[in-house]
Amino acid sequence: MDSIVDSLNSAYQEFVVAAVNVLESKETSGGQKTAATDAALENFKQKWELFRVTCDQAEEFVESVKQRIGSECLVDEATGLVAGKSGHSATGLPPISAVRLEQMSKAVRWLVIELQHGSGTAAGAAHSHPSTPFDGRFSEDSAQ
Repeated sequence: MDSIVDSLNSAYQEFVVAAVNVLESKETSGGQKTAATDAALENFKQKWELFRVTCDQAEEFVESVKQRIGSECLVDEATGLVAGKSGHSATGLPPISAVRLEQMSKAVRWLVIELQHGSGTAAGAAHSHPSTPFDGRFSEDSAQ
């Protein structure tokens, strides 16, 4: 994380210096377009793009950390680690096994991927035998 912050800070500082250079070159040229002002503007554009890319990378990192924290909280909540009491989570629901939670999470991810790709078979993938109804009660979860 420190490297991301350092990269962001460095890109920002370079962007600010490039902006100052544009202003100074405009002032030096008396507001006229010169090779120096063109070079300063081109450098400014490059530093702006670099800064934007660095901001995007930092944003992606923050989003991935948010997702990881959310997933960890979900697992803790579902497995009952948050409650401090054995047997029930903070929501009052009995905990489920971490293995079962991971299986359900994978199933949801596959359904989302299929829906994003416009596949009409998302429902069929969830139930390999459509005649067998989905049962939300899992024997391995009640054993905990």
